[in-house]
Amino acid sequence: MEKLSHTNSMIWFYIMLLFPLLSNAYEHDEIQEHIKPGTIIFIGETHQHVESVLLIKRLIEASVNEGQCPILALEIDDRQQGAIDKVMTFKGPISDIVISSIIDHRHYRRLFKHLARLKSRHPCLEVSAIDTGIDTPHERNAWMAKNVAAMPKDRPVVVLVGSHHTLKEINWLTSKGVPSTAEILHKQGFLVKSFPQIWIPKKCNSEYDRAYRFVSIDKPEALTLLVDDLFATLNAKEP
Repeated sequence: MEKLSHTNSMIWFYIMLLFPLLSNAYEHDEIQEHIKPGTIIFIGETHQHVESVLLIKRLIEASVNEGQCPILALEIDDRQQGAIDKVMTFKGPISDIVISSIIDHRHYRRLFKHLARLKSRHPCLEVSAIDTGIDTPHERNAWMAKNVAAMPKDRPVVVLVGSHHTLKEINWLTSKGVPSTAEILHKQGFLVKSFPQIWIPKKCNSEYDRAYRFVSIDKPEALTLLVDDLFATLNAKEP
């Protein structure tokens, strides 16, 4: 396991706790108010959870309804962009999009159907694949940051990636440590706001729905959550 000294998220870093609730309860206003042109919003997830898909659907739909032209960036090999473009214009099947088995699940693919319908009413909506494949020599965080950095600066960008890609500063004590996607963009001067999600408990009974609770990085609870959850995804020792 690699060593790090500490993680400092600076401003605009919230942890979204997802905890079980007996009734439907969703919250996105806390994020929605930050989706503006020139801002990059990172939504972190543990892959294959339907809650992330529901959140993205609400965020993107609210953004286009406000007259914005958002870009949704996804953790998919950018060589799949052609297949995505065809799906978004109803010219190709969703099954043609190759998605990593770590990320892929039926709700994630259903998101494309919803986005295509949304784009038919709001043509300026874009869905962009930003990742690189495991068969390339490129470091994934740097590659995703490069693709996001090239996007128009006059439009809001929402990035759905694994939560460890959303950390805005990691001070590694080893040369093997690499900066996260959000950290690279933040240090390049982009306005980056991160919202990693943590599921508590990891699994809950099917009769429960999940509700959000926001935890600001300046709360004592945040350190425990970072150490117990996000540091584990970095394969790092506790600071």
